Amino acid sequence: LLILYHLLSLISAYIAFTLIKTPCFTTCYRVSFSSTTNTALKGCSTALGFFLNNRFADALALLKPWRNQSMYHAMGYSSILLMQAGMTFDPHDIDAAMASLRESLQTCQRFQQCHKPVRTFKSYIFGAAYNIIVCKLLTEEMHAELCYAEVLLQKAFLTFLDESIIALLLDCQALANVTKDTEKQKSTHIHFRGGVNMGIGSFNLMLSLLPSRVLRLMEFLGFSGDREVGLSELREGAASNSLRSILSTLTLLMFHLYITVILGTGEGNLTEAEALLEPYKEKFPNGALILFYTARIALLKGNITFAQEKFLACIAAQEEWRQIHHLCSWELMWAYSFELNWREAYRYADILCKESKWSQAVYVFQKAAILSMLPEEEVTELGEDVVELFRQVDGLRLRIAGKSIPTEKFAAKKAQRYSSSNPVKLAVPALEMLYVWNGFTVVGKRPDLTESILTILEKAEEQLRDDPEYHVDDQCVVQLLKGLCLRQLGRLVQAESCFNHVISREKEIKHDNYLVPYTMYELGLLHKQKGDVNAAITVIENAKMNYKDYNMESRLHFRIHAALNTMGSFSAKLPPSRTPA
Repeated sequence: LLILYHLLSLISAYIAFTLIKTPCFTTCYRVSFSSTTNTALKGCSTALGFFLNNRFADALALLKPWRNQSMYHAMGYSSILLMQAGMTFDPHDIDAAMASLRESLQTCQRFQQCHKPVRTFKSYIFGAAYNIIVCKLLTEEMHAELCYAEVLLQKAFLTFLDESIIALLLDCQALANVTKDTEKQKSTHIHFRGGVNMGIGSFNLMLSLLPSRVLRLMEFLGFSGDREVGLSELREGAASNSLRSILSTLTLLMFHLYITVILGTGEGNLTEAEALLEPYKEKFPNGALILFYTARIALLKGNITFAQEKFLACIAAQEEWRQIHHLCSWELMWAYSFELNWREAYRYADILCKESKWSQAVYVFQKAAILSMLPEEEVTELGEDVVELFRQVDGLRLRIAGKSIPTEKFAAKKAQRYSSSNPVKLAVPALEMLYVWNGFTVVGKRPDLTESILTILEKAEEQLRDDPEYHVDDQCVVQLLKGLCLRQLGRLVQAESCFNHVISREKEIKHDNYLVPYTMYELGLLHKQKGDVNAAITVIENAKMNYKDYNMESRLHFRIHAALNTMGSFSAKLPPSRTPA
């Protein structure tokens, strides 16, 4: 119910952005230009320049004094605090961001139109929003509607609920095309239009990622998640040179470099990502965010050494936001894991355990998993106790809105084997986590590294303990990962044999209930690679329909949705969104 309510909040935001375009607002719009909005936009542009040049404190210092007088200063200030809260997960930072967002809403409200519609989801459903009588709008009021909508979206990310967001954007997409010829001459309109691009684009893109069962619910409510519309809007926003163009750019980069990798088939549009980043590399060559994404692109292309250099350069670029250091440490941990340099990977896992609060359960599990790949004498030399680390995992788990984080739940379940007085070692925990985060799509671009991992897996297979409780599970984990390596190397017959072995042992698997559905998904991708799309769709649909209540089920459903889209088994395009006439 919380997830559904959060989704409805996002839909409300979309309604508002969509309504800025509706004709009912155009008939009573009048242009009344004031220097206030333009001055605020210029000030915020300066703050944005500070931010992208790693001058985070300067950006906040510029915005803070005016956050109660200017809607754009308010939104910019709360946006930076929100970003900080998202990177630290520190309750103090979250509270500070929430307080700032509330103040920003109050600031925006002072600039909004005089006769506001009833802002509840109920009023939209029952048609009240279809009969809004709008007073004459000033330029500042247009921007206030948009800023109010964006701040509520940010607030929704922190709280997962806020009913007032429903009609928040119910004043917006109609205004984007309002008196278009006149507004094109005004310096402020480009910033307004860029905000609408970002809002509508983000909504469509997020919705397009959802599994088909959720999309069917959205279709019933009259909303579609059209990926092409989302990408088109964001591209327009990114190219607009508006204050929010960087937000559209960062959204596209996040989509191509993270979302499609972790929740998709692992293949992002790296060419577009490089093109989006290029103008910022020229303007902000030492900007931490720019260096970070440059490194991420290189990593996904398999240029691991160059990626490591850029992540280290990102760390060296600034000391003000340690959170960005932690993001780099996470990436460096994986970059060295891809190279099987477990000692360096451990170094960055250890930094995360000591400094970052984002997910201690995952960090500690990852650290223990990496140490498991080292010789015991080397672990002793480092002063670490692998068994004790695994035993800490369950007690470090977080709960958000009363729910466990899936990767933490997965890690805790794997670590249970170490809770007894006679622990049974995990077979290849670091490589298993590499799969969880879709790292094999990166390693697969380097045949030399793939061959090295295959050698480790073959050696692990020979050394498996004949434990009655875990032997089959461990054997199937190794077979799944071997199949992935063999498929990446083009040895498809051998890969298919490994996948079929796992599926054939389904009834004997006792603990790792994720193995069979995930293996069926990988077998489907193998059939696609062979050119047999019908077989691929059949196997993947079987994994989707016939298995439930296993570890990381949602993550697999996201991947299945992405894979089936690429094979055209169903259309992601649903009927157009229902917006007020």
